[in-house]
Amino acid sequence: MAKESMKAREVKRQKMVAKYAAKRKALKEAGDWEGLQKLPKNASPVRLHNRCKLTGRPRGYMRTFGVSRVTFRELANQGLIPGVRKASW
Repeated sequence: MAKESMKAREVKRQKMVAKYAAKRKALKEAGDWEGLQKLPKNASPVRLHNRCKLTGRPRGYMRTFGVSRVTFRELANQGLIPGVRKASW
């Protein structure tokens, strides 16, 4: 399980990216590179990192479900994800 501070940091970055999205877009269209440099570093969408919604695990993230591969397998085996079954042939 990820530290709570790491999860909180990601949430903070997501809020900052959303806050400065319009301003960043306007500066890019105008070609004002100095203005872009003055924006906070965490306002850049490149700094975002996907994390598991339940555990906060940064690696093995499955975008379709929003959880890590480990959590996905646990939930799928318990039958908690609709439409997902263990393969057997």
